[in-house]
Amino acid sequence: MTFSLNTTIIEPDQSNEINNAIILLHGYGGDGKDISSLAYQWRRSLKNTIFLCPDGHEKCQINPSGFQWFDLNTDDQNYINKEAIKSELIIKKFINEVKSKYNINYSKICLSGFSQGCMMAINVGFTLEESLACVVGFSGKIIDKNDLSKRLTSKSDILLIHGELDTVVPPSNLLDAKDFFLRNKINIFSKIIKNSEHNISVEASSDGLTFIKKHLYT
Repeated sequence: MTFSLNTTIIEPDQSNEINNAIILLHGYGGDGKDISSLAYQWRRSLKNTIFLCPDGHEKCQINPSGFQWFDLNTDDQNYINKEAIKSELIIKKFINEVKSKYNINYSKICLSGFSQGCMMAINVGFTLEESLACVVGFSGKIIDKNDLSKRLTSKSDILLIHGELDTVVPPSNLLDAKDFFLRNKINIFSKIIKNSEHNISVEASSDGLTFIKKHLYT
């Protein structure tokens, strides 16, 4: 089976069957190979897990060698919402392809992302017909709280991690997201990493791994 998105795939050792999947969504201007570095950090601790790192469906407007989930060259919120929902449908189709190919259900899939990929992981993870094992977001935000609140259909546990020195997506966005999830009675776990900028630090990676292990292996 060929996936609808070009995908970097990191499989478990041949001796391990595939019971779980982690889908990693890259940031604006990145690609699946970029975010796959996280998969290699986690792989040894997550047996029976396949990692899938798709490229965004559009070439990035400011970095043609990379990809985007939606255009960031405008501040028009209505336009951003429409483009983000288009991406949601594409990612949801991809998730269903993963479910079918590896014969696993939503409860065995973790959706994670960095920056714009985190934004999409939130939008997708909470508008599916069923909850995922968990959602893990690094350095992102909720694209539009009013829009998402109207479309919530699932309540996956979520971990959000942000660097306190992030100037690209300020860490205040984590606090806004935490308030949103608490108001909607969704289990939210969060951490702000000291002296960290717009990246996935070693500490953030370790915390993400611990959270995923808890949700995939219990």
